[in-house]
Amino acid sequence: MRKFIAVVAIFSLFTTIGFAQEFRGLDKSPLDRVYLPDHFAHDIKFAPERNLPDSPVLRIDYSRPQKNGREVFGGMVKFNEIWRLGANEATEIKVYKDVKIKGRLLKKGTYTMYAIPTEEQWTIIFNTAIDHWGHYSYDENNDVLRISAHVLKNQQPVEEFSIQFDDLEEGIGVMYIAWDMDRVELTISY
Repeated sequence: MRKFIAVVAIFSLFTTIGFAQEFRGLDKSPLDRVYLPDHFAHDIKFAPERNLPDSPVLRIDYSRPQKNGREVFGGMVKFNEIWRLGANEATEIKVYKDVKIKGRLLKKGTYTMYAIPTEEQWTIIFNTAIDHWGHYSYDENNDVLRISAHVLKNQQPVEEFSIQFDDLEEGIGVMYIAWDMDRVELTISY
């Protein structure tokens, strides 16, 4: 009986090792999260002098593709075509209270963000269908807001696609969306 138990234990050990989970490596376009007010999640705890509200105004989750020497706009990202505004899953924005983006109302809720870039302006789209990979399931019938923003040129190329916020003054911030030499800026009031 002891030999039988020993054989079963050894067999169990080897089959467990043989079926051990193999994890993927790091994603080439890592996920990032940004808040308005800027650095909200950190500063609510570690910068009490900022007197932040109990909840953020909004949060964006997006993947950050890399330029890696490639042509970005007009190359990887086609002009005049819908773009997921990053990589992997469509970029998601959670709006904790009603805001105005460039003077236009975006109600509290969770949305995906897309863009239609051209050389001179981008159309930024807020859409109610969430939890989608890329832009393949995009349906403009779910759009709740479209904002146009002129393309500005960066002084230095931005290697990793980036979204950031700047707190201008009480109740007003700016969202910067940049990659390579291009960026757009959206004023947000709340």
